[in-house]
Amino acid sequence: MKPLVIGHRGASGYRPEHTRSAYELAVALGADAVEPDIVATRDGVLVLRHENEISGTTDVAERAEFASRRTTREVDGQRLTGWFTEDFTWAELATLRARERIGAIRASSATFDGRFPILRLADLFELLDTASEERGSGVGMVAEIKHATHFAEAGLPLDELFAAEASAAGWALDDDRVTFEAFELDVLDRLGARSAGSRRVFLLEDAGAPFDQVRARGADALPYAQYLTPAGLDGLVGRVDGISIPKNLVLATSGPGLIGEAHARDLAVFTWTLRPENRFLAAEHRCGRDKAAFGDWPTEFAAILGAGVDGIFVDHPDLGVEARASFIG
Repeated sequence: MKPLVIGHRGASGYRPEHTRSAYELAVALGADAVEPDIVATRDGVLVLRHENEISGTTDVAERAEFASRRTTREVDGQRLTGWFTEDFTWAELATLRARERIGAIRASSATFDGRFPILRLADLFELLDTASEERGSGVGMVAEIKHATHFAEAGLPLDELFAAEASAAGWALDDDRVTFEAFELDVLDRLGARSAGSRRVFLLEDAGAPFDQVRARGADALPYAQYLTPAGLDGLVGRVDGISIPKNLVLATSGPGLIGEAHARDLAVFTWTLRPENRFLAAEHRCGRDKAAFGDWPTEFAAILGAGVDGIFVDHPDLGVEARASFIG
């Protein structure tokens, strides 16, 4: 089953991300796992949203009863203005409806705006239990822990909340179906302390530095780029089980490069995010000027799979499954 095909926020190329419909469709289209982004409400309920600022993916800005919740705050060193999950109870968020984040590119998905409510992590546990039973094999969850330092400073430690909700749902942190990922190592360390058998993947950008490091060390924070060196990878051995890197780093690699260095240290390598639209493809794989049109995605997907990655995050799981089948032969 390798490389794994992971439905990025569900089948987010076809339905508004992080909705029940998106996750159910990802399973139906053959995804091995789905990737929820985990944030918290004011009353400590974990919900599935790409960011804690939700004006771009819900109808909150149009809801007069929540107009006073619009605020400006700093998240991971950036000042943002909008509506934040930590300012709402779950009962309040449950009244909102999801919308397509990039409607100009995904007009078909945008036709579903307003039809689906926000999901909780608890809802996804239940959905995957049902899907695993129907499929006859486990459907995995690659849970991205978002803005861990920010939420911990707000009194909402995401690792503790996840552990409690998983236990209530009958899941364990070291369940074979669960992999954790985060752009911060500290929260992955805390999850490891809770369950040494849990699988953890460090998300790496091609610029900047992890915010937990920035908060703790300021200008001396170790940049993401340092973790991509042989010495940086050495420091991850025994601390995490793999890394997840943006696809441009894979496409820029010639020969074994970074992926080979990681594999030599028994670190798995995942990459994000594979999308077929011209807007997201490398320039050499675009076809025409329509940003929403599909370009030569088979060639780009094949190049990424050929680099030796262990898993791909895709918005269209069926295309990921098709590309893998072609690659495996």
